[in-house]
Amino acid sequence: MTETAVITAVRPGHEFDEAALARYLEPMIPGITDGLEVRQFEGGQSNPTFVLQVGERAFVLRKQPPGELLPSAHQVDREYRVMDALYGTGVPVPKMIVSCEDTDVIGTKFYVMEKVDGRVYSELLLPELSREERRATYLDLIRVLAELHKVNPEKVGLGEFGRPGNYYTRQISRWSRQYEASKTEDLPAMDKLMAWLPERIPESDESCVVHGDYRLGNVMLHPTEPRIVAVLDWELSTLGHPLADLGYLCMDYHSPGYEGQGLGNADLEQLGIPDEQEMVAHYCELTGRDRIQNWTFYVVYNLFRSAAIIQGVYKRGLDGNASSEQALGYKDVCRMRSELAWQLVENQGLA
Repeated sequence: MTETAVITAVRPGHEFDEAALARYLEPMIPGITDGLEVRQFEGGQSNPTFVLQVGERAFVLRKQPPGELLPSAHQVDREYRVMDALYGTGVPVPKMIVSCEDTDVIGTKFYVMEKVDGRVYSELLLPELSREERRATYLDLIRVLAELHKVNPEKVGLGEFGRPGNYYTRQISRWSRQYEASKTEDLPAMDKLMAWLPERIPESDESCVVHGDYRLGNVMLHPTEPRIVAVLDWELSTLGHPLADLGYLCMDYHSPGYEGQGLGNADLEQLGIPDEQEMVAHYCELTGRDRIQNWTFYVVYNLFRSAAIIQGVYKRGLDGNASSEQALGYKDVCRMRSELAWQLVENQGLA
């Protein structure tokens, strides 16, 4: 299904002073104080996202969620900075309007960007598309990812967007802390992964701009063509190792997904979706790599990381300040993903 249609009234707990927002934006969006309609996207588990309709013009507002925030989470200012820097490169992103760090305006930090017309698909098997369109869409996912990783951070003003070196050491430590902060039950597989991962970090220490959440649901396709017109949700972007993004994109090949909608047990040949080997090979071709060593590490790392992230979403649901009513439905996802990751470790004889 396409997520673009899932737009609701502003949900309870996510209201803000719309008049104050309009007054703030008037210099950037003339006429907004004469008439502003605000609605909320159902998607966006981390940062609540809203449509700002001003006559025939439409914009998107992304803000931090209400309530107490975990350390280093919900950095909407980083989202704005990276998209503003990438605008005009080979990476398709919306045009930024303004970033506001003054929490007195609407209660949290936020930014506003132009709304891009297109389609966002939440089902990995893309049932609404033809076989040829599915293949073209997945190959374009790799093409755009390769374009991102080829961007020179210094040339676009992102040379200090993250700390150099030791990317996986820092990331494993970060998500281990985040998991512990949002832990609701003992999960032995998470404990095993937190011990295994630091001991298996590859020696390669490349650095580029990484998205951090690069997947089908975070890109927008052209309204009628199977090509990407915008990459969204840059909250987790930083300077990091490129294969972290690739491993994240490919971890769905190892999972059955929700309600059997994942790639792990699908007939990819019949669907027209490239398999994991072809996706990795296509990335290598576009980025000039011969091969990728220690591939299992990159997939396992991402399964662990995504498990920690989704545990945070579930905990915010328990606390009553998640940006979607679906948050409480993720109760068992951290356990399932961590067990899947550890099973992959054992299956490869790496335990």
